[in-house]
Amino acid sequence: MHYGEIKNYDIANGIGVRVSLFVSGCTNRCEHCFQPETWDFAHGELFTEETQEALLQMLKPDYIHGFTLLGGEPFEPENQRGILPFLQKLDRQLPEKSVWAYTGFLLEDLMTEGTHANCEVTEEVLSRIDVLIDGRFVEEKKNLSLQFRGSENQRIIDLSRTRDTGKLTLWVDSTKAAEVK
Repeated sequence: MHYGEIKNYDIANGIGVRVSLFVSGCTNRCEHCFQPETWDFAHGELFTEETQEALLQMLKPDYIHGFTLLGGEPFEPENQRGILPFLQKLDRQLPEKSVWAYTGFLLEDLMTEGTHANCEVTEEVLSRIDVLIDGRFVEEKKNLSLQFRGSENQRIIDLSRTRDTGKLTLWVDSTKAAEVK
């Protein structure tokens, strides 16, 4: 697996200060994608053991809230296979850190056998993600006022609650609720 960029101190792709990894490779190729260079599976650097260790070190400080996985497309089967060992290490070493992921696929497609994005590791990858932003970016539904997403068709799914309840549950920003009180 390759990656195009690592952002330390990212505040745009999830709650709090995060470390973000932009993986390479995407077959969705959304029109008006903000990073079309990441469609190429060989773009950027190889995701090595050293890269994984560097990410874990970046994630250690208390002020870092978590890890965000973006692309390209993290849920291309080869990227799922490449990122799973890192997610397992992250869960073992820093279980208090939240994990967010972005995908152009719908959660329903990720969970359906026989679809392009569903492979032998998909269930375990999803089990290690707390919040999933799903759906392709659609220019006609672009809305700059949306939090953590680019177009109105995209959903912010609370995967932890979805697993607990067995029903798809959208994420609610509890920090905003606290501000309203």
